[in-house]
Amino acid sequence: MPEQLTKYPEVTIHVLRNAGAKCGEGSVQEILTKCPAESFCKLPRGEVCVYGLADASKMTQISTSELLALVATPPPSAPGAFSISPSSVLFSWVRLWVQLRPSGAARRSLGTLMLLALRECPLSGVHGY
Repeated sequence: MPEQLTKYPEVTIHVLRNAGAKCGEGSVQEILTKCPAESFCKLPRGEVCVYGLADASKMTQISTSELLALVATPPPSAPGAFSISPSSVLFSWVRLWVQLRPSGAARRSLGTLMLLALRECPLSGVHGY
């Protein structure tokens, strides 16, 4: 099950709760046993651990050296900048959408979170979102 790193962990946890996840409620952690209780979300089909930037060093699936390598080595096509392909972002959101199957308020919250993420990521070729 995934660990998620985000600039806005509170927003991510709020969206997951609106989609029916039980977050920070003392649910049994079957897979992500080292996830801090306040960052842990239990879904019907799995578990998610949401980390903010300040807690990135506590992640168990991504090491600090792997994170540093991402920051220290910008892609050659964009010197000094880190870019994400629009297709990888879209694929991630579609996977999350399929897993959560949101409706009503949860659908609106997840859509809002997607827009916030798109505004934060410099996606080449994506304009007017």
